[in-house]
Amino acid sequence: MKETAGKTLTLKTLNKSNVWDIQENDIFRMIESAQKDADLKENMRHYLDIIKSAFDIEEVKIDKPEVIKKYEARGFKVAQIKGEDNEKVKWAVKKHPITRVTDLTYENIGHISAAKLIEVLDRNFGGGWDSLSQSIQDIIQHGFDISTTTLPADRLHKKGGMYEKKIEDGYEVLEIPKGTWVEAIFAKEKPKVERQRTKFDIDDDDDAINEDNADEDVEIVDNYNADDDDDDFDEDKLTEESYRTTIEEDPDSLSLEAADIVEDEEY
Repeated sequence: MKETAGKTLTLKTLNKSNVWDIQENDIFRMIESAQKDADLKENMRHYLDIIKSAFDIEEVKIDKPEVIKKYEARGFKVAQIKGEDNEKVKWAVKKHPITRVTDLTYENIGHISAAKLIEVLDRNFGGGWDSLSQSIQDIIQHGFDISTTTLPADRLHKKGGMYEKKIEDGYEVLEIPKGTWVEAIFAKEKPKVERQRTKFDIDDDDDAINEDNADEDVEIVDNYNADDDDDDFDEDKLTEESYRTTIEEDPDSLSLEAADIVEDEEY
């Protein structure tokens, strides 16, 4: 089971954020432990609401091998538990997949890697960073440092340039071709900041807590022109005047790159 700050997660310490740290088998162990704790059993509905924010849970009505195989083929883990009246039942449990940008939330964004984020962006992209809604950008920037640059394809991997420096600094990168130009999106996980909870409140206030978390330590910087609302890519507009990056670099190195681009009158 996933440990946070050296402490193993239990039903009592579970919330809608750290629930993304556990796996299907952990759910079964937690439920089994809850059968021995009257307080946990009494508040099981509350704990299940938290679990269901990150997992699909289905009761297996027909306990036959062929039915269970179908659940497993869909990615579910199936195991037997004790029901409310100590009767034996089988559950099928599967963590919600994160495959599209619309699957990203403030609760789960801190529990995926930069490589996973790039995979999700690559599966959903086409128009670049600007094609994402502002709300999705905000969620991503809550868990990751994001920076972008758009350069001619033959300039992007220039030795000693931004691309090389970002890779050396541990960033994952997604390259999106735009004609003879390429937009590079760099992503790096932000350091995790653990919130200490001294009391587990059984009232259903998790949504309010998560809304507070969503606003903490988030600085959204508008790195784009307000008038740049046209999603259609026009390569003719990519001139030395429109060349831009969202990262502050060494002024000398940027001026050299810009100078090189100006010298090439056509791309």
